[in-house]
Amino acid sequence: MLPAEQTYDHLGTLNPAQRQAAAYGELSQDKVFSAGPLLVIAGAGTGKTMTLAHRVAHLVISGISPERILLLTFTRRASQEMTRRVESIVRAATKGHGAAVLPAAGLPWSGTFHSVANRLLRRFAHNLGLDPGFSVLDRGDAADIMDVVRHELKLTRTSRRFPKKDTCLAIYSRCVNTRRPLSATLDATYPWCADWADELAELFRHYVLRKQQNQALDYDDLLLYWQHLVMEQEFAEQIGSSFDHVLVDEYQDTNLVQAQILNALKPDGKGITVVGDDAQSIYSFRAAEVENILGFPDQYMPSAQIITLEQNYRSTQPVLDSANQLIAESQRQYRKNLFSERKDGSKPRYVTVEDGDAEAEYVVKSILENRELGIQLKEQAVLFRGSHHSDRLELELVRRNIPYVKYGGLKFLEAAHVKDLLSVLKWAENPKNEIAAFRVLKLMPGMGPAHATRCFEHLAIGDHLFSALRSFRAPAACREGWTAFCDLLESLSDAEFEEQGWQSQLSAVRCWYQPQLERLYDGLDTREADLEQLEQVSGRYPTRERFLTELTLDPPSAAGDLAGDPLLDEDYLVLSTVHSAKGQEWESVFVLNVSDGNFPSEFATGKPEMIEEERRLLYVAMTRAKQSLSLIAPLRYHVTQQRRDGDKHVYGARSRFMTEALLETLEKRFEGRSEARAGQFGRRSGRQIDVASRLREMW
Repeated sequence: MLPAEQTYDHLGTLNPAQRQAAAYGELSQDKVFSAGPLLVIAGAGTGKTMTLAHRVAHLVISGISPERILLLTFTRRASQEMTRRVESIVRAATKGHGAAVLPAAGLPWSGTFHSVANRLLRRFAHNLGLDPGFSVLDRGDAADIMDVVRHELKLTRTSRRFPKKDTCLAIYSRCVNTRRPLSATLDATYPWCADWADELAELFRHYVLRKQQNQALDYDDLLLYWQHLVMEQEFAEQIGSSFDHVLVDEYQDTNLVQAQILNALKPDGKGITVVGDDAQSIYSFRAAEVENILGFPDQYMPSAQIITLEQNYRSTQPVLDSANQLIAESQRQYRKNLFSERKDGSKPRYVTVEDGDAEAEYVVKSILENRELGIQLKEQAVLFRGSHHSDRLELELVRRNIPYVKYGGLKFLEAAHVKDLLSVLKWAENPKNEIAAFRVLKLMPGMGPAHATRCFEHLAIGDHLFSALRSFRAPAACREGWTAFCDLLESLSDAEFEEQGWQSQLSAVRCWYQPQLERLYDGLDTREADLEQLEQVSGRYPTRERFLTELTLDPPSAAGDLAGDPLLDEDYLVLSTVHSAKGQEWESVFVLNVSDGNFPSEFATGKPEMIEEERRLLYVAMTRAKQSLSLIAPLRYHVTQQRRDGDKHVYGARSRFMTEALLETLEKRFEGRSEARAGQFGRRSGRQIDVASRLREMW
């Protein structure tokens, strides 16, 4: 704790509501800082991250050891940003008071739910029947295991369509995260798969068994094992007592399993703080449960303290007036009224256009006008409900030579060459990792699935010692390089090699992999750059296990061979789905297809709770805008699969969210197509032209 003569106010930059949230709690007579359960409802743009960072810093400055603070986020980037801010606040507050309050490790228990689960499960592995060296499967590897089991059960040879591997994995994941029976999940979300309930249950049983045999956990397993661990009171008390304070960011995005884990760690709510906004709960397709935040206060006696942040630092007041009106019509919520000191700015626009072509034309015209007014392209964004909604706009952008990026691409780890390299390390880390083994073996010439299966079985007979591979009779095509391959795997599993600095293993693997890379792929320059970047990133991790696990749980967002041609321009427009845009902000925002069937989506109109999530989705889109917002509604939608010159269409209905009260907060306008305007020739002239005689005179 800082000396009494301290004069620096580390909470001085906060507004009253933020300060109340950051400082919530009290010092006891023995100078111990404690607090009851706290729920911070942080409206869009109200400084949520800053408030949470100041709360953590306040705990540290008040005497709470950083090792006894558990900070849970949803992305590694958020965790790193939070830690950086906390360190900055504490450093400023403790300047001139001797030793730093934060250790060199910063906040050692700051991380994502999955990364913290990984660390705890390795610590309690013997209690859970796990090998401490278990592998963590990314989504692609988990789907591959699902596909292997699906094939073994002969479900790929059914007379009727059986769900593919990714669908099966999605059904499995939804069941375990929502804690709902398979039949209920199928009825609610995958009705076309309902006839396969018995076969899916059998598939999932074998999938779980195969993972256990391989000592491998998928993303869902990390949370499930953690949940089962803390369901035992002995371990719940042991882990819960290790932390004086537990703080959770984006609590509206938690699922039931995560909420149950938190409740088990702190059943009385002492020291628990959750921050979020029920109005931005838009990830139910990932099993996020909005009831977690709506019901949070009532699970404690007395109820949790609720502090609402309403001062917005992002948008102008006219934008907030429209967003406030939209969300005020929601059925169940924490009431809030966002306000801003920026009273300037015009009303958001509700623009009706003739069709998709007119929509694209209006957006491009407005974007270029904004650019002439000094708003760069990258300060403007076009948001949409589904990724295909931007198809016509993208064609128009290409035609007009306007550069753009579109968010929502594949992950870095889904790049084939990156998966190849990491699979070698994963197999060395866990010799029972069947998926990694098969991928590595099939990199070698002549090593098909049958040979790979025999090789892995040979390794199992040899007690999964890599030295046993030397006696395996490899196919003739790869026999020349087999000894070098065995040398590599044995060296990677050598404890002395690990002690020398594990990062050197990546160089050894890259050296072995280079001939395979050149043989299997094109675009070598880009791929080699990716692998160099991977090698550089490895220096941040103390062990090979931490490197593999953290990279699997929160990979970079793009890869060279998937990102397309490099963007050789200093400025570019942003296209994004609304889900991908959450947490972002731009000066000017355009929202496409604000009509019924798109907002809300036609697939969400069956249940009231889904309609409410669609309302929250539009709210998120609107609150991304700082000063300019356009909601665009086409009047006509052309039917697909017709002649090129066909004009068959349907009329779009006004979105049910566009109530009269909301429309009062908007500037309404209509934009026609330029071709229609070109047809207005003005006053008719009486002059006649004798074209016939002119044509005769030509001959």
